[in-house]
Amino acid sequence: MSIERSLVLVKPDGFRRGLSGEVLRRIESKGYLLVDLAVLTPTREQLAAHYVEHQGKSFYEGLVEFMCSGRVTAAVIEGQDCIAGFRSLAGATDPTKAAPGTIRGDLGRDWGGEVQQNVVHGSDSPKSAAREIAIWFPHL
Repeated sequence: MSIERSLVLVKPDGFRRGLSGEVLRRIESKGYLLVDLAVLTPTREQLAAHYVEHQGKSFYEGLVEFMCSGRVTAAVIEGQDCIAGFRSLAGATDPTKAAPGTIRGDLGRDWGGEVQQNVVHGSDSPKSAAREIAIWFPHL
C-alpha cells in the first residue's frame, strides 16, 4: 500500500445538479486529503489530452461534447491507495448497476442520452493519475 494521488472530476451532470459538495464530503469522510481544487469549464484541448485513449472510438465525440457542456469540479486527492479507494467509492461506471452507498449508485441514473452521464471520474492507475493531474493541474 502506498500514498497516491488521483484526479477526481465531478462531471457536468453532477455539477449542474449541485453534487460537488456531496462528492467532496464523501472523499473527505473516507479520509482522503484534498490537495487542490478548481471549478472550470473544460476546453476541447484539455479533453482531447484527457481522453486520448478513446480518440477514434464511436463514443469519443459525444463524450467530449458532454464534458464541454458545462462546468466541472476538478480535484486532486491524496491518500493510502486512494486510486482504488476512490473508484470503489464511485461505484460501477453504469449508474444503474452501481451499488447503493456508492456515489454513482446513490446519485447517478440513466438519463437516456447517447453518452453515459455518471457524475464522477477517477483516475484508474498511478500512471493515468500522473498524466491526468498534469493536464488539469499543471502547477502540481
